[in-house]
Amino acid sequence: MAKWWKTDMNTKTIIYFILTVLAIYLVGQTISSDRGEPNSEFIPEMVHSIAYDAFAPNPNASDGKTLQFPPIGTIAIGFMPEYPDGELTRENAGTVLKNPFIMDNADLSRGADVYATFCQTCHGLNGDGDGPVTKRGVPPPPSLKTDKVRKMKDGDIYYLISHGIGNMPPYRSQVKRNDRWLVTHFIRTLK
Repeated sequence: MAKWWKTDMNTKTIIYFILTVLAIYLVGQTISSDRGEPNSEFIPEMVHSIAYDAFAPNPNASDGKTLQFPPIGTIAIGFMPEYPDGELTRENAGTVLKNPFIMDNADLSRGADVYATFCQTCHGLNGDGDGPVTKRGVPPPPSLKTDKVRKMKDGDIYYLISHGIGNMPPYRSQVKRNDRWLVTHFIRTLK
């Protein structure tokens, strides 16, 4: 080991001070004091992109634009159409829409959770239309246990959940598609 390292504490402090000042000086030399002159670039690829920007001209594309339209018929991820081609109305929803799920315990459990989160506040714990908001002046919704609801097809219930009716708002932007079908199954179990 070098002899200078075995020196007293004051000498070590002075050496550390000199090394720190030297490091600050070297860093200061890499940074330009002239505002018009750019500083040193350590990773120039991060500053000067190799790829074309979205709205920049692009000589490689046939129309000269970098941002291209998607091919005809493509669907963005997460934006699948709600129903098959054709106009869907409340009258034909029961025949056009078919529930893709088979009723099982796991699906019913998920349907019950979604019902408790979004539906129970108005329709009540058992679907009687006596939820907590009805005690605060909101008109009570119809019971989900009536013969009218029991005779509805799954597609009709799904449509009403998605698009709303009367005081009921549409839930298609809040509740995922699969969850709306599972709530439809859960409504069938209310007795």
